[in-house]
Amino acid sequence: MAKDKRTVTNAMRILNAARIEFDTVEYATNEVGEHFGETIAEMTGIPSEKSFKTLVLRGDKNGIMVVCVPVACEVDLKKAARISGNKKAEMIHVKELLGLTGYIRGGVSPVGMKKKYPTYVHETALSFDTIAISGGRCGTTLILTPSDVQKATDCEFADITSRRNKVETKIK
Repeated sequence: MAKDKRTVTNAMRILNAARIEFDTVEYATNEVGEHFGETIAEMTGIPSEKSFKTLVLRGDKNGIMVVCVPVACEVDLKKAARISGNKKAEMIHVKELLGLTGYIRGGVSPVGMKKKYPTYVHETALSFDTIAISGGRCGTTLILTPSDVQKATDCEFADITSRRNKVETKIK
């Protein structure tokens, strides 16, 4: 009888090696549409304010950086630039994702990228015992504490979203 092998991603291997506890939630990727962050939060039952998407930006002075914001929010590029010591920041093109991070669109985790980039997580993460981040592949979400995300990524927590975001008003 064949064993049921669960996929272990690079993010999971790194968390395991660091002895950081996490839970996984898996979901069907064929049901995910345009706003997949919010759709995944709905599918998994994890509130959108606790579900964080990972975005990769390029600063004009310091290069590549990673930001994690609640799925219903938009990153404020000016705030991200300022907090990272840049004058400007822009999203990288999706074609660059795999080469820079080792992950594909929809599966980018702040943990376990090809290279350790400066990482910034929206400060609302600190309001929760646990948050959800990508597990390193489409179909896998990791649940862990904000402090464990910080241990794994050396991230900073900061205000990096636009004021018009729905989630910030829910939390306050």
